Amino acid sequence: MVGTEEKGAEEAQPRETSQLLFREENSENFASVLRLQRVMLSTESKYQTIQVIDTCQFGKTLIMDGKTQSAAFDEYVYHEALVQPAMLSHPSPKKVFIGGGGELATAREVLRHKCVEKVVMVDLDEVAVNVCIKELPEWNNGCVNDPRLEIIFGDAIASLEKYDGTFDVIILDVCDPIEAGPAYLVYTKEFYEMAKSKLTDNGVLITQSGACSLYNFQECFTAIHNTLKQSFHDVVGYNVNIPSFVGDWGFNLAFKNADESEGNANRLKDSAILDAEIEERLGSNTLRFYDGISHRGMFSLSKPIRKGMAQEDRVITKSNPVFMY
Repeated sequence: MVGTEEKGAEEAQPRETSQLLFREENSENFASVLRLQRVMLSTESKYQTIQVIDTCQFGKTLIMDGKTQSAAFDEYVYHEALVQPAMLSHPSPKKVFIGGGGELATAREVLRHKCVEKVVMVDLDEVAVNVCIKELPEWNNGCVNDPRLEIIFGDAIASLEKYDGTFDVIILDVCDPIEAGPAYLVYTKEFYEMAKSKLTDNGVLITQSGACSLYNFQECFTAIHNTLKQSFHDVVGYNVNIPSFVGDWGFNLAFKNADESEGNANRLKDSAILDAEIEERLGSNTLRFYDGISHRGMFSLSKPIRKGMAQEDRVITKSNPVFMY
């Protein structure tokens, strides 16, 4: 929400009397406010409102339906944390499905892997994707022209279900499960069962899983984790701090056929071994955030969050959805 903050009436003209602000509601009792340089774009698609703003703190920022999606300051942290643990969990991913990912930064991270032969990205909102290509070209870094990338505008659920074939990695980078938003069905048990059937035998699925700070991890992160556990042999949760999201953000990595010991081995992978794997797969100094030590930190969830995951009993279904604030 972009608005103004009035200064003291005693200030004489012609000095500026207002300042442009962006206010985002993070919970029922907590909101964040950012000073803006300018509003670069504000438009609507048939699915959502779309804004690109330039904030003093985080630079260019994509806003959808009043919620921050990514910012120039730290988008690489989010997208590397989403993509690289899943890609490096697979020995040689060749086919990758991306649900959502309209900024094209998720595709950027996938296409760093030279072993990848085909990426199918399905996003519902063509208007939003075109806004990102035009206004946020740094996000895709030219990957929009990579011949390995196929972009489909449509429903990710229907497109995945109808796809003739399987994928080594499925990445879900859709909007948060917000009531009246377009994405909540991608977080249901019914969808995860179908997605599992579209994975190769050693395939992995990764989904962004909402806010995961101490004050809000039980909104949907633990419920998504528990829902995935109903369908997959092993599910590992992790989080990372994203300053523009005002806290930590959660992810859940699901293995189709791996047992719990294999998942734990991935979670506790030796930092030097992972660094060597990254260099072999991606080359030196390719990633800005993710490495062996960062991996260990991401997968070392705090005790209250681990306890909340163990106690969670909600299973998200079409008839029993869970929404973020």
